[in-house]
This record gives sequence, C-alpha cells and structure tokens, in this order.
Amino acid sequence: MPAFYGRREGDRVVIEGADARHLARSLRARPGETIQVVDPEGWMLSVRLASVSDARIEGTVASEREHAPEPARHIVVAIAHLPSNALELVLSRCTEVGASAFHIVQAHRSVARGARQERWQTIIREAAMLAGRIRVPIVAGPSPLAEVIAERPNPVMLVRGAPQPLATMQLAREVTLFIGPEGGWTDAELTLVKDHAGLGPRNLRADTAAIVATALAVRT
Repeated sequence: MPAFYGRREGDRVVIEGADARHLARSLRARPGETIQVVDPEGWMLSVRLASVSDARIEGTVASEREHAPEPARHIVVAIAHLPSNALELVLSRCTEVGASAFHIVQAHRSVARGARQERWQTIIREAAMLAGRIRVPIVAGPSPLAEVIAERPNPVMLVRGAPQPLATMQLAREVTLFIGPEGGWTDAELTLVKDHAGLGPRNLRADTAAIVATALAVRT
C-alpha cells in the first residue's frame, strides 16, 4: 500500500479530498486499521484510523520514524512528447526513481500533441505516494526544445552512440536530462546542447532510456 499525504495536527492526522475517497472507496479502509502517512518535515508516520468517510479521514499517530527519501541531486527529466502510454510510464517510473521535476519537450520528431496536465500530474502524485516521496514532482510543457534548454539548468542530452557514458560524467547538483523521441534528435537539435551522454551499446526505447538515465543520475 502506498504512503499517503495528510495534514498533521499534533498527534492526529487528517486526510481529505481524493486521497480520502481512494482510501474509503477503493481500499475500503476501516477504523482501527493502520496506514503510513508522509510528514513533509521528514517523518514517516504510522497512523491508526479513528474515523473514515469519503470526504475526511482522521487518525492518531501510533509511531514515527525519520524519513529522507529525496535524492541529493535535483534531476529534471526533459522528455520528448511521446505517445501517451510511453510518456505516462516515464512520468510514473522516473518519479519512483527520484526525478525532481519533468518538462515535456516538443521535439521535431515528436509524434504526440496536446497537453494533459491534470492526468500527468495525477500519475506523478500516485507514483510519489507509492514511493513514499516527500515532494511531488511538477510537470511542465509541452514546450519547444530551445525554450526548455534556456530555462532548465545544466542540460545533458542523451544521444545514441555518444562516446561519454552518463554513468561516468561528473554531474552538477542540478541537472536536466534531455531524452529524445523514438526517432532520435535531429542534427539541428543536437547542436543546441554541448554535453552529450550515452547509455551503452544497446538501442533503448525512449521510455526505457529515461528510466535508466534517471537512475544513473541519482546514483552518480
């Protein structure tokens, strides 16, 4: 079961809105059960439920422990606008791995169009809850590549066959990973970012590349 986000009031916790509905309807939570709640001050709370309704859930803190799940490096995943299934996979899995933010890039070879901000943000929030994240990443875009490069810090472009492996790069504390569409970046797009990095000798789907790159950036 995921950890939930609630409001701590002394030794009590209140959960409202969509999370309360999810607990009450989908998970069929009942008074007396214990759930995990993330305290943004850096604690994981075990909360014993006292009252449950679709609109509001209240419980008492039974125990707490220090909780520091956020990576030291701030990673922005700038992912080309992929078809829905692939893009949603990137948003979900990269949130679990530790991405700090997302920016959807309208690359020359992107096949998808339009913004689904509400759905994208819901997917990210659910993934953050599952992973016990303290902060929920924010998704921006779709935006033109040049605009994202100008806005985001320390860009690194993932390029097939790049001689410099991402795993051996000295990354800044804040970094933006640019992952292109299935057709790859155009020659003109490649010139917009100085630092290129590879993920090894195998061809990877764009969604796989995004997840692998985020995992490497978190660890290096």
